[in-house]
Amino acid sequence: MQFTIVHTNLTVFDLDKSLAFYKEALGLKEVRRSEAKDGSYKIVFLTDGTDGGHMLELTWLRDKKTPYELGDNETHIAFRVKEFDEAREKHRAMGVICFENEKMGVYFINDPDDYWLEIIPVRE
Repeated sequence: MQFTIVHTNLTVFDLDKSLAFYKEALGLKEVRRSEAKDGSYKIVFLTDGTDGGHMLELTWLRDKKTPYELGDNETHIAFRVKEFDEAREKHRAMGVICFENEKMGVYFINDPDDYWLEIIPVRE
């Protein structure tokens, strides 16, 4: 029996702000959207355009009135990039780098809801 990872869900407070962030910071593109007929939720799937099939699912809930509490925020999603230095400069200019681990050669950015996203260089 083999399981295939399909998507990772993040529940976001401001969907438009999050969509703009993921497009600008990571180049993710919307591929599918569903909305409740009563407007109580919206679900948007984003992809990096590769053949891997794994998507990021952003869920927005109308009745949520305050930002989400993320606890210690130890959970994160990792992204690998060939143009690591260029990406770091872009993220530095955006003001979204929240932690750099030079010893490990990685850094983290935070999205509008303060979810941490790890940026890893392609290591050859």
